[in-house]
This record gives sequence, C-alpha cells and structure tokens, in this order.
Amino acid sequence: MPPITIYTKSWCPYCSAAKKLLDEKGAAFTEIDIEAKPEARADMIQKAAGRTTVPQIFIGDKHVGGCDDLYALDERGQLEALLQA
Repeated sequence: MPPITIYTKSWCPYCSAAKKLLDEKGAAFTEIDIEAKPEARADMIQKAAGRTTVPQIFIGDKHVGGCDDLYALDERGQLEALLQA
C-alpha cells in the first residue's frame, strides 16, 4: 500500500468523513493537522496546486483532492486500485 497523507483540521467534518472512509478500507495514513502545525499549510497548498481547503489527500505521489473527490473515487471503484498500487 502506498503512503497516504491527509492534511486536516481537528474540527472539520469533511476531514472526519475522509478519515472514516480510509479507516473502513483498512488504509493507514499520516494525518497532518494544519492548525497544530501551521507551517505545514504552505507545504499543503504547494503540493495541492494552490488548493487551500481541507482535507487534502495524497495517495503515494497522486493528489486525490478533498473528501468529495475521495468518495467519488470510491463510488467509481477506483479507490481500491490506488490503495493497492
């Protein structure tokens, strides 16, 4: 399974939903709370091509996007393939 990184804020319901889906898939991930680590925000924005909202999810070197993007991948049956790569 490739490394998964998710940039979050502790109070964000979309972050919680994205983490829940990854947990359901048995996918281990590294969470970076950009409120607890404000210096990580600039890194997230750069990696996410300017996107400033959370969550921002990366599977391996691929920028998945946010929560809706993650769920859309799952609905299309493409999330499993990314997690197995």
